[in-house]
Amino acid sequence: MTALLAVVTVLAGFFIGAVGVGGVVLIAALALLGAMDIHLASATALFTFVFTGIVGTWLFYRRGSIEWHLAVPVCVGSVVFSYIGAMVNSYIEPRLLALIIASIIVFAGLYVLLPSRRAAGSYRTGHGTSQQVLVLCVGAAAGFGSGLSGAGGPVFAVPLMMTLGFVPLASIGASQVLQIVVAVAGTAGNLKYGAVDFATAAWVAPLSLVGVILGTRAAHAVSVTVLRRMAASLCVATGLFMFVRSW
Repeated sequence: MTALLAVVTVLAGFFIGAVGVGGVVLIAALALLGAMDIHLASATALFTFVFTGIVGTWLFYRRGSIEWHLAVPVCVGSVVFSYIGAMVNSYIEPRLLALIIASIIVFAGLYVLLPSRRAAGSYRTGHGTSQQVLVLCVGAAAGFGSGLSGAGGPVFAVPLMMTLGFVPLASIGASQVLQIVVAVAGTAGNLKYGAVDFATAAWVAPLSLVGVILGTRAAHAVSVTVLRRMAASLCVATGLFMFVRSW
């Protein structure tokens, strides 16, 4: 089981770097393969996203794929709500939390399967007061969802930003920065209201980083359609399995 968990961890990191959606799979892996309580699994996974966020941000920054006028407001919007989400997490019954997380994983997968219907020149760029407010709201929603589920910022922010019409690669880049903020704020909440398995995180985080490095390279070199389909298949299969196990 440990070997399989290691493989899934690298795979989760790969999709964090490639399409911004994938870290949520790590929660299911820790719960199902690592035999962790769902609260501990979500808190431990969220803590590791501090490191995947730092590395992902650096790699995207080096390639010029982070638009700071998008990244900054989405992070500002998430700070308080990440902490609140982690607090709410501690009050939810384990089975219900597992079902919520399973549903989020399936939703993320199904969303990723949907093709973009926007023409290249019609994307929102984040400029202007109304768009900045919109990004702040995305950050607040992503922050709360991340703190609540431990899923990390990208699984919420990327679908929301792309649904609202923001540039796909810029949305993924902003979500890398968001990971750091929501993971730090959410972990602070988890340490006060719950717990983090630092021993497991110590070996899970480095494996996730290997995946992030590979995924970032793929995001800038491989067909986005192929990556989206791979990530979607992994999320849907994992979410459905977790849903059945928790029902």
